[in-house]
Amino acid sequence: MREWFRNLTTAVVTVAQGMGVTLRAALRTYRRKTYTEAYEYPEKPLPVAARYRGFHRFDLTACIGCDKCAVACPVDCIYIDKTMDTGPDGKKGFRVDGFTIDYTKCMFCALCVDPCPVDCIFMGSTHDLSCYTRDGCSVDFAKLPLEAAWGRATLNPTVVAESKSLDAPVWVKGEPGMPAPDGAAVLPVIEKPAAV
Repeated sequence: MREWFRNLTTAVVTVAQGMGVTLRAALRTYRRKTYTEAYEYPEKPLPVAARYRGFHRFDLTACIGCDKCAVACPVDCIYIDKTMDTGPDGKKGFRVDGFTIDYTKCMFCALCVDPCPVDCIFMGSTHDLSCYTRDGCSVDFAKLPLEAAWGRATLNPTVVAESKSLDAPVWVKGEPGMPAPDGAAVLPVIEKPAAV
């Protein structure tokens, strides 16, 4: 009988200790700020880790159309449209007419970043590309506005929706408005082509 009371006492004490832990955690929840008070999310960006792998950033001016990123992609979500082009100096090369990443397939592994010989694609810190259709998850970086295409502005759903109405790339190598060759952060002002 003594052992039965000892087991009963042990059960009551351990249940009381567990409930005490639960009660402390519940009361701590009411003392902290809510998520929107702490981060103020659409107005102020959320802090992300230094090596966060968000949506890609792509430098349209540096891309040579070598297809190494598309070959390295394990899920085949990168599509590059290119044409053979002769530059103003007579050198042959590729003109990138479309650089599309399908984010419904992308697993953000960053395997497309390392093989690029000119470092034109890298992982960004953008994490908020939301849309209502699957078509909005397919982003053509050659048709985005220049600030977003070159990775200097945030990739957002409004910019992606605007790019769907364009038929031609927003920037082609050799055209007026080419950035300074020393890599200076000069952003040319180019009008978007009219939608057809």
